[in-house]
This record gives sequence, C-alpha cells and structure tokens, in this order.
Amino acid sequence: MANRYNRGMTNQPFLQLTTVRRSVRRYQPLPVPRQILERCLEAARLAPSAMNAQPCSYIVVDDPALRDAIARFTFNSVVSFNRWTLSAPAFLVMLNRSSSLAKVGATLQGRSWQQVDTGLAAAHFCLQAAEEGLGTCILGWFNERGIKGLLGIQRDYRVALLVTVGYSAEETSVKERKPLSAILRYNRESL
Repeated sequence: MANRYNRGMTNQPFLQLTTVRRSVRRYQPLPVPRQILERCLEAARLAPSAMNAQPCSYIVVDDPALRDAIARFTFNSVVSFNRWTLSAPAFLVMLNRSSSLAKVGATLQGRSWQQVDTGLAAAHFCLQAAEEGLGTCILGWFNERGIKGLLGIQRDYRVALLVTVGYSAEETSVKERKPLSAILRYNRESL
C-alpha cells in the first residue's frame, strides 16, 4: 500500500502554500462558491484535536445583509480597526462547546485545549482557502453576545473565532517573518 502522505494531494508543496497564505483585509466584491467553502471546511474538519474531541462547529455567513451585520459586530466607535471587514464576501463563524472532560483538563493543565483545537481548525481552513486562491483573515476581536443573538447560537456554545474569506483585492506581498535562526534552539540551548 502506498504511503497516503506521498500522493501529492495538493497543487503546491506545503511550504510554498504557507508562504502564500497571509491575512487579507481588502476583498473583491465577488461571492465565494459554496463548494469551495465546503472544501475549506472539510480541511478544518480534518484538523487534529485533543483527545479527538472535535469541539468545533461552523456557521458560514454569506447572505449580504447578515454578513454586513456580522461585520458591524467586529468594530465600534471606539475600536474601529476592523472596519475593513465590511468588504468581506463571507464569514466563517467558528464555534466550540466544552465537554466535561475538556473543562477538567483545562483546569488541571491551566490551558484550554479547545482554543488550541480551534486554532488548528482555523489554520487548516485558511491553508485550504489559500490553495483555492482565496484570502482569509482570522479575527479574535468581535462582539460575541451580538453575534450569538444575531445567529441564534445556543447558550452552551462559544464564538471562538471569526474568519473572513473571499478573493483578495490586495497586491500580493511577501510576509515578513523572523528568520528561523532567531527563534530556534535545540535541546538545552537557551533563547
């Protein structure tokens, strides 16, 4: 049996794909076909999660009126830096719901594995979106209560992240990142 990881399932080598993916804050006014969104969601669904808990659920908001209402929950008169979200053709609303085991584990370890799991799912979504020629931006600043009320989200779910998605209207630029030598040490070398 052939190794399933060597079948060349994508059009780009992975490192090239991670180089292409960046946060987009200006979009073309074009709808994103749902079959493309569903491939991105399939990538998110396949992301690893602690104890295979798979805590994420998703709502895609692509209806123009609802999309604009979601965008307006990402900024206000005091905090206006997300006003650009009004140009996003679609939002992915990432939800998570705690299990009892996850709550106990988070308390004992002092970290929320759900947040880690949600971040992994968001990364998978964004990387598949880049593969599809789409731009994305992950948002952590939003009015959770407003979004939950607008979308009728049950009380035991949290809005963990929002992700804007669409065709970029920005010029492609190279991401600036620290060189590996500045952030990597082996074994007991200190940073």
